[in-house]
Amino acid sequence: MITQRTRIFSFFLFLGDLGATALAFSAAYLLRTFFPPASYAELFPFSWYATLFPAIFPFWSLAFYTAGLYEFLEGISFWEETWKVFKSLLASFLFLGFIIFAARYQFVSRAFLLLFFIFSAVLVPLARLLARQLILSRQKKAGEFRIYIIVGIEENARLIARQIERHRDLGFKVLGFLSPDEPTPEGRLEGYPILGGLQDLTALLENQVVDEVIFAISQEELRRMEELFLLCEERGITARVVLDFFPHSIARIHLDKLDGIPLLSFSTTPKNELQLLLRRIADFNISAILLLVLMPLLFLIALLIRLDSPGPVLYRQTRVGLNGRKFRFYKFRSMVQGAEGLKADLSAQNRMNGPVFKMEKDPRVTRVGRILRKVSLDELPQLFNVLKGDMSLVGPRPNLPEEVAQYKGWQRRRLSMKPGITGLWQVSGRNLIDFNEWMKLDLEYIDSWSLGLDFKILLKTIPTVLKGKGAM
Repeated sequence: MITQRTRIFSFFLFLGDLGATALAFSAAYLLRTFFPPASYAELFPFSWYATLFPAIFPFWSLAFYTAGLYEFLEGISFWEETWKVFKSLLASFLFLGFIIFAARYQFVSRAFLLLFFIFSAVLVPLARLLARQLILSRQKKAGEFRIYIIVGIEENARLIARQIERHRDLGFKVLGFLSPDEPTPEGRLEGYPILGGLQDLTALLENQVVDEVIFAISQEELRRMEELFLLCEERGITARVVLDFFPHSIARIHLDKLDGIPLLSFSTTPKNELQLLLRRIADFNISAILLLVLMPLLFLIALLIRLDSPGPVLYRQTRVGLNGRKFRFYKFRSMVQGAEGLKADLSAQNRMNGPVFKMEKDPRVTRVGRILRKVSLDELPQLFNVLKGDMSLVGPRPNLPEEVAQYKGWQRRRLSMKPGITGLWQVSGRNLIDFNEWMKLDLEYIDSWSLGLDFKILLKTIPTVLKGKGAM
């Protein structure tokens, strides 16, 4: 995950470098046009200067790569990075001068080259700083930090915390430490709290948003951690070990590095961040297009709901998303106002085992609501949840906090992937499937996830919705 996220963010830095270079090139040419003709040589058309691009972009990229400017995890400061950029630009401009001389491009203005160098030396570091800040601010706004718990309180554990803190621009955040020692010490390390002992990990995974657990402990201590690794595997939480060995294999294993520190990772959920990024891009674009195309239908449904029964058009509810993140969930209201208060009287008619409530011919459902549910039109406002990033088009359905609180340990792993509007459960029978089978289908989806599988589920959703299979 760390290496993949590094590559993605380095790719955005690369795009920023190209954009800043192109802007510096254009700004230099534009400023050069204002120089008085009497004092300077004739300025040739921009199209002539554009012939320099085949030499500029490839060599600039090679020079930056060679200087280590795309080693995003190195955690260098802004001024260190600016100095590296300056040296790379200086070498690049010397090469450009050689190309101009060798190709006999006598039309190139020396004043233009000087302006191009100055603008590049200013704009490229600023573009890199802006890219990092935009990534960080987006993660803060969207709550998309990767939340870590570190097991261990010795120097290697503290080192990991310091390195994670240096890379908050990658979206990493430490929740705190767990002590393997007895009795459990109190206080703070590296500015983070000691959250308790090993026995507190279960409660933390259930009550806090946790994405990964890093074990920074000795080999002797590691030997008694098997139950904790199994616990992380069961809950769909990635476990990492700050060691180059591990005595017990429990999941898909891959070796990652954080500033040269080896991390042996055990994960039962998709961790290909490039594919997940492509999925997010597809979710955003598809949901935005659908909302625009379906806007007349959305207004019509809203009007019918208001005419049919008193109450708001949208039903808002708190649901549980990725690794326990709570979010505001939207649906078209399909029940009478105050329906939640009537559920207790109908509990005996619940036909779904487990913590969820489903019943046939629910008397709380309105006339319009029954039609909307039959063809799943009440789900359309969830496109706004997809647009916001709380949900995906495909994934496990989000449940209520009180339902999640009743999950068995193995069922909580379904929270390890972003919830969706549709999924294997919906296209396999929906409410005709019992709760345990529903949970198993969600875990099957997580274990076999790919962009191709999402596409197949979306295609299967269309006939399932039209037939109204499993709708209540």
